Amino acid sequence: MKPVLDLVTKLGPARIAAMAAVTLTLIGFFAFIILRVSRPDMGVLFSDLSMQDSAAVIRELDSRGIRYESKGDTGQTIMAPRADLARLRMDLAGKGLPVQAGVGYEIFDKGDAFSSTNFVQNVNHLRALEGELARSIRAIGRVQAARVHLVLPERRLFERDRETPSAAIVLKLMGELDAGQVRAIRHLAASAVEGLKPERVSIVDERGRLLADGAKDADANGASGFEDRQIGLERRLRGQIEDVVAGIVGPGRARVQVNAELDLNRVESRSETFDPESRVVRSAQTRTESAVTGNADGQVTVGNELPGANGGDKPPAPKDATNKNEETTNYEISRVTKTEIAEGGRIKRLSVAVVVDGVYATAPDGKQTYAPRPPAEIERITALVRSAVGFDKARGDQLEVVNLRFAEAPSVPQFSEPTLIQSLLAPTKDDVLRMAELSVLALLTLIVLLTVVRPLVRQVLAPVPAAPALAGPATLAEAAAAAASGATVTMIERDNPTARLMEFAKINGQIQADTVQRVVDMVRASPAETVEVLRTWIQEE
Repeated sequence: MKPVLDLVTKLGPARIAAMAAVTLTLIGFFAFIILRVSRPDMGVLFSDLSMQDSAAVIRELDSRGIRYESKGDTGQTIMAPRADLARLRMDLAGKGLPVQAGVGYEIFDKGDAFSSTNFVQNVNHLRALEGELARSIRAIGRVQAARVHLVLPERRLFERDRETPSAAIVLKLMGELDAGQVRAIRHLAASAVEGLKPERVSIVDERGRLLADGAKDADANGASGFEDRQIGLERRLRGQIEDVVAGIVGPGRARVQVNAELDLNRVESRSETFDPESRVVRSAQTRTESAVTGNADGQVTVGNELPGANGGDKPPAPKDATNKNEETTNYEISRVTKTEIAEGGRIKRLSVAVVVDGVYATAPDGKQTYAPRPPAEIERITALVRSAVGFDKARGDQLEVVNLRFAEAPSVPQFSEPTLIQSLLAPTKDDVLRMAELSVLALLTLIVLLTVVRPLVRQVLAPVPAAPALAGPATLAEAAAAAASGATVTMIERDNPTARLMEFAKINGQIQADTVQRVVDMVRASPAETVEVLRTWIQEE
């Protein structure tokens, strides 16, 4: 241990403290770098969770010992290692997580059905029905969350006293729902609840907008349906026209407006047509009659009727015979009966306005010059639009295609050729962020090594300056001890006289300090004797 102790004594307390500080700093810094680099790449496991679902998922991850991160005030987003996302989602789905804060028919799996009252059973059935409806509605693509409230009146004895059920649905959307999707949600709820009609379902989104009003009567709902149909028809026709025109003039270089006038009248017509040229035998009847009569000479008498009576040799009297034939044929004339019902909402007239921009060319100086489109091209665009919307001149449709210059010229796209490294690697956004993070950490490590570690190591490894050579018989420590004992020591430096004087002043100061300290110790050890000595000194002449 002597070499180690000599090295420690040679270094001194200051250098040992500096070496310990440098060592701890480096260990902490490189531990942070290693933990930061070795941390797994995190991805989104679940997002937009409720507090109950977040607590259940975190509890399950803790039980598995899986590292995770939660973001948001209530932990709506949970991050997990990206490599384990698919497996974790399947495992948690097998355990029914997350449940989206909804209760379905699994509520009847818990509890005792024999001990619960009829009221509790009805409430649980209502909760289960609302939860199942909410789950079905969330299956729609743009619906993020749903909550359903059902009002199911009690059954009454008489039919006239019964009330119709109603429903209220609150949706949290990711985007916008069109009229068809809103109608689908209403019919879905109406089909799942007995006695509920689609007109009695109200739908509200998270911003408080009324998507469907369930408090209107049938006429108002019908008018609203026709309005939605008109808006949908205009949107569909406008999209078709824009698709056709944009392929010719370019995207964003055409403006289209469509006004569809619908016939809201419901028409019912009946007609019956007879065709006299077309006859069919319906029935035929034939009747034949025959009759024979004799003259007056052949009268019947008693003598003529007696046996053996002979009316004489007279010839038999002639008889009259009559024949009668009657034939009846019934014919059926063909008849056509037709009933036509035309529902409201037919297209009565279309008005289409299309404005297309001209042609832009880039001059050698970089400026864009405008030129109108030729009339032949406008005619072809008009013909295409006429075919796309089903133009009917007899119906009174109007179509205008006009070429005008837009206020804003098209922007010239700037394309940059990708470098060789970009084309070969083609990193994703996450890879770029990861590389940037590693580069920053490497730069920080280099800065710490150059600005902190290197100066400290150089100071620690610097050689200890040698003590100046003295001409006297003793070192500084020995000279101080001798001076404290009362001896006179003369310190003479071999080379520099100024350094010799400074060393002598230091020795004198150290001797004086030691002398004063010794006197103080004596006074503290013997205060009574010190007082007697001082009194003796005062009384002396």
